[in-house]
Amino acid sequence: MFSLPWLLTGIALGAVSVLPFIVWAHKRDAKRTDEARRRAQTSERMAEIGNMTSGLAHEIKNPLSTVGLNAQLLVEDIEQLDAPEKEKVKITKRLGALSREVERLRGILDDFLQFAGRMKLHKEETDLCEVLRELDDFYQPQCDSEDIVMRIQLPEHPVIANVDASLLKQAILNLLINATHAMEGSEQRELMIRLEATGDEALIHIIDTGKGIEKERFDEIFHPYVSSKRGGTGLGLPTTMRIAQEHGGHITVNSSVGQGSDFIVRVPLS
Repeated sequence: MFSLPWLLTGIALGAVSVLPFIVWAHKRDAKRTDEARRRAQTSERMAEIGNMTSGLAHEIKNPLSTVGLNAQLLVEDIEQLDAPEKEKVKITKRLGALSREVERLRGILDDFLQFAGRMKLHKEETDLCEVLRELDDFYQPQCDSEDIVMRIQLPEHPVIANVDASLLKQAILNLLINATHAMEGSEQRELMIRLEATGDEALIHIIDTGKGIEKERFDEIFHPYVSSKRGGTGLGLPTTMRIAQEHGGHITVNSSVGQGSDFIVRVPLS
């Protein structure tokens, strides 16, 4: 049997040996609390900035519309003026340039609001084959006008996914438009939509025979305001990626310079 002094000594020694661990654990918890607080503050700040920029974009759109409307009215007024035709043509041309820039700014703001705004999905069980058939019918006239051969390959059976069909169509349409621009100047102009169902996800391929993309740019092209297209906003692909991610999916790219690209939208199956 241990005597009381020995017992007390043992307890004291045990407390001393445990004390560093208690201090370390306390510091660790305090650090985690501070990090969580900083993350919450950063998230709140980013939400505030997002709301402010979206509100600012909306406020800019209103006077832009006024400027565009007045430019059109001025063109009509100039046609009625008793002035040399040469002067009227020159002023009308300048007003036309002003109207085009107004429309370009409005497009930039629309793309920004779509990218930065809160995305609400209205999901329902949808046959992806049907979605892609509708897109094929919609985009075929555009391909015909640009001498692009467009084909579609779908499974014989329905491919069901829980998606927001409208947003998914928009994402794929963005890829079709990008593919069309990528084939400008190409001798072979072919575009394909292909759907595969593998395991627990659907793979929607948008394949073109355009100029292709360097491998080191695969990640960069999904960053905001990165665009190789003249006059492009650089928000089409980031918005498309965001729509895929909101569905629990992703987008991957296979491409070779001079041979074309294959953008693959991956969506979970029901």
